[in-house]
Amino acid sequence: MPLEWEQAVVDARDPAALGRWWARALGWVVVNDSPDEFEIRPAPDRLPGLIFEPVTAPKPERSKNRLHLDFRPVDQAAEVECLLELGARHADVGQGEDVTWVVLADPEGNEFCILSSRRGRDLKTT
Repeated sequence: MPLEWEQAVVDARDPAALGRWWARALGWVVVNDSPDEFEIRPAPDRLPGLIFEPVTAPKPERSKNRLHLDFRPVDQAAEVECLLELGARHADVGQGEDVTWVVLADPEGNEFCILSSRRGRDLKTT
């Protein structure tokens, strides 16, 4: 029986602030702004979404995230510039200098990658 990807959940010190940042970064909409969770989606009726929940444990010493998101833009350089202007910052997770992706961190330090622009591929995403 197949599974449908519903959402990814992100622990956050300030779920609403981080959720709003990601909504702006992705051009998504807010579908739930409650004290227990803040949810954004590509459109109100489209999945998968991102849910931001309050973190209850203290943040451990800085280490590479065990899970991160990869995004493939139309124009990598323009997207990286836009995200940096929104408050993202470059992150070094040991990727080296000879890679085709850019590692960034959101305002709370969660890493994500901006992949090289897709050219000549007709893969569809949901």
